[in-house]
Amino acid sequence: MHAQVLESPGQPLRPRQLARPELEEHHVRIAVGACGVCRTDLHIRDGELASPKLPLVLGHEIVGRVIEGGSRFETGARVGVPWLAWACGECRACTSGRENLCERALFTGYTRDGGYAEETVADERFCVALPEGRPDSELAPLLCAGLIGYRSLRFAGDAERIGLYGFGAAAHIIAQVARAEGRRVFARTRPDDREAQSLARELGAEWAGSVDDALPEALDAAIIFAPAGELVPRALAAVARGGRVVCAGIHMSDIPSFPYELLWGERSVLSVANLTRADGSEFFALLEHMSVRTTVQPFGLDEAEVALARLRAGAVRGAAVLVVGDHRS
Repeated sequence: MHAQVLESPGQPLRPRQLARPELEEHHVRIAVGACGVCRTDLHIRDGELASPKLPLVLGHEIVGRVIEGGSRFETGARVGVPWLAWACGECRACTSGRENLCERALFTGYTRDGGYAEETVADERFCVALPEGRPDSELAPLLCAGLIGYRSLRFAGDAERIGLYGFGAAAHIIAQVARAEGRRVFARTRPDDREAQSLARELGAEWAGSVDDALPEALDAAIIFAPAGELVPRALAAVARGGRVVCAGIHMSDIPSFPYELLWGERSVLSVANLTRADGSEFFALLEHMSVRTTVQPFGLDEAEVALARLRAGAVRGAAVLVVGDHRS
């Protein structure tokens, strides 16, 4: 089985031929059609997230077809494999509906091998049944960028004026969901990132500009997708009293100190950690009644390092996706 493998954080992925793993109880073997390239992959590859499984096959936005194993899906069923690979089901977090906070949880493309490969193995109980009718590459970003964006939007409550900080894979999906729900979207990007601002406007943002530009009015909530801690106090300064700042990434640089007056007025800051199976069920059910398109830039499996470099440089419009299905080596 051909795969792109991380052997040491901070080092380039290497093409490798891997043995097909044996299937355990509840496991299914999946032929990978496409795998999204997530910023979390970049954090792992660059050594910013501690203790990954090594060697490791990255990738947790996987769309493919079941080859064998398990009992939930028929052979050939189209499935998605998201970030949460397994949770214990027994701890206080799991039994209170918060399996995303399980301390024993395992994660696809981090503590279990993921989808930068021709095949992957996953626990069928944590897979998502996917609809037909859309290319694998268009569905792949929904498995993390979409799901984390959806959970972040729910955490923003009933906020009408939503600020999205960083307009990449997650923001370009959730901006469409927010607009469909009747919310107003304000997109804030890196200085001079005209491409992302243009995409934001195409997808319904009523205002798009640099984080250095003044907003036309205060926000009710801000969702920070960019891994930049310095944006937290800036977002607090942009939300009205009672506003909420949601930090959506798994990794962020240090948040600088800020005066209490930015937090005062019942403003709040909270983080989004991982996702639950319920998030997947709710999100894909929502998409059955809502038109949401993904803007993707495809790469071949052996171009994984190129895709990660483009993502690191902020040079991806929408989401980067590895198209794996036609690769044979």
